[in-house]
Amino acid sequence: MSPRDLALILLVCVAWALNFLVSAHALREIPPFLFTAVRFALLAVPLVVLLRAPAPGQWPRLLAACLCIGVLHFGLSFLALRLSSDLSSPAIVMQSYIPLTALLAWWVLGERFAWRTGLAIAVSFGGVLVLGFDPVVLANPAALLTMLASALMLAIGTVLMKPLRGVDVWNMQGWTAVIAVLPLLAISLVFEPGGFAMLAQASWIGWGGAVYAAFVSSLLGHGLYYVLVQRYPVAMLTPWLLLVPVFAIALGIVFWGDRPGPRLWIGGAMVLGGVLVVALRALRKARRLVEEPMAGP
Repeated sequence: MSPRDLALILLVCVAWALNFLVSAHALREIPPFLFTAVRFALLAVPLVVLLRAPAPGQWPRLLAACLCIGVLHFGLSFLALRLSSDLSSPAIVMQSYIPLTALLAWWVLGERFAWRTGLAIAVSFGGVLVLGFDPVVLANPAALLTMLASALMLAIGTVLMKPLRGVDVWNMQGWTAVIAVLPLLAISLVFEPGGFAMLAQASWIGWGGAVYAAFVSSLLGHGLYYVLVQRYPVAMLTPWLLLVPVFAIALGIVFWGDRPGPRLWIGGAMVLGGVLVVALRALRKARRLVEEPMAGP
């Protein structure tokens, strides 16, 4: 990667890591599903003009992907962040969506992976179990389980997105924002009584968190990532994204008061190490697919 593109991927990682800290503060004032609805309502404003209908026959898959990612993944991830007393464990557990995606792609799409990738997936999930016995996490296991469910929803949404054609990142973000708002508001009305009163009383911290999540984390972060995806294989970029939980852990220690114990460090290393192996194996496979057609006499 060129120095400029390396700086861009680092900027993306910092933007996404900061979202954990900023959103954690905002969630003290706004309930999780309502916060997610506000985020997507703000995001829909600049993207609605870019919306394009998908190809015929793709509406059901697009709708399912948007509901999985926009409503279930983001809603549950913010709920997990609200339930958790630290930033480190949610940031680490979220990375389990990568091995989960590999497993789902094998099960649903028939994609194969070597035994080394399978071992890396097992190590990653073993790390989640080790992390779960950290005293901070053990005191509130609901946060870890909720983030695992959120990661699973992201993995399902990612697998649903793979066969879509003619839907770029701006359309995907725009449709996700537009489709997710009403279901999120309905969930908030049912399960977050008094949420709209809290929203009306929220300070600049709550509203600022929603603005940051919409325009910095989503619009800027995913926009820059999309620019990089056009220049490099996704498999080449994925290992760099492991810096997101590393930065989030550092932010949690400095600004949130996190004090990770040995189980969190060991479990976190297992999760991120397993994810890194999966990503590097995917990169090797992508390079082989590019090089093999060029081989010959």
